[in-house]
Amino acid sequence: MKAIVVTDQAAGTSGMKLAERPEPQAAINDVVVQVHASGFTSGELTWPSTWTDRLDRDRTPSIPGQELAGVVTAFGYGTTGLSVGQRVFGLSDSYRGGTLAEYVAIEARNLAPLPSDVDFTVGASVAMPGLTAWQGLFQHGHLQAGQSVLVHGAAGAVGSMVTQLAREAGAYVIGTGRAPDRQKALDFGAQEFVDLDNNVLEDVGGVDLVFDVIGGDIQKRSAGLIRAGGTLVTIAGPTEARPADGLTIDFVLVSDRAQLSEIVQRVRDGRLRTNIGNIATLDDAVAAFNPTKRISGKTIIRVRP
Repeated sequence: MKAIVVTDQAAGTSGMKLAERPEPQAAINDVVVQVHASGFTSGELTWPSTWTDRLDRDRTPSIPGQELAGVVTAFGYGTTGLSVGQRVFGLSDSYRGGTLAEYVAIEARNLAPLPSDVDFTVGASVAMPGLTAWQGLFQHGHLQAGQSVLVHGAAGAVGSMVTQLAREAGAYVIGTGRAPDRQKALDFGAQEFVDLDNNVLEDVGGVDLVFDVIGGDIQKRSAGLIRAGGTLVTIAGPTEARPADGLTIDFVLVSDRAQLSEIVQRVRDGRLRTNIGNIATLDDAVAAFNPTKRISGKTIIRVRP
């Protein structure tokens, strides 16, 4: 089968290559999925799990990619809950990756049914950003109607999902980003926008929840904006930033079938829009992941026409 492989961590996305790899076999509780569309997060190439297994043994050449939508073609021993021929979407384990390929073996529990009226590219684009936003807002941030949320990167793949879900939950949303992102962030539902290059972040005043995707100095300054009892949630890794009278939670998302189903239902209802910046074929994937200009939104690989 065709697949994107990586062997050199230092090379980053420029070290990606299109190659032939053996088709995967389903282990216990796995299914094999014929991939129709897949996504990729550039940070994957900095994760130890892309390069080594859980016992720290080299596992290159690795096939990156966690996000996928496709059709189940085979079962492993003991697998239940899905059927051959079923449309599915979800996330693979970070130690397995493998979705930037024509086929992938994945634990069945990490997948949810993809309704027939949702395109595979949409399914692949909504899995990781949707779960990240859902878990950060509701599981870790305990967002309630009437609260205020500061969303960094509000025009990006994750930030746009955070913005939409927070608005639907009855929150007041303040988005941040670069000046060219203003209109896109507002279109996704932000009620205010802070240009981090030209506006003063602290002018926002107090907020109940900060959703951070940036880290660094912006994260530290954001911690000072959180009201008593509020929360800073971040996907930018462990942090020393702490609100004076609140919590900081850094988290790594986990795939969850029930949450995936909630998210895709909102897509079907028109309550949640995906944020796809570019769609490319598997043959053109390496170039797509090394763009010559900034892409706002997810890059999705359509593996099958």
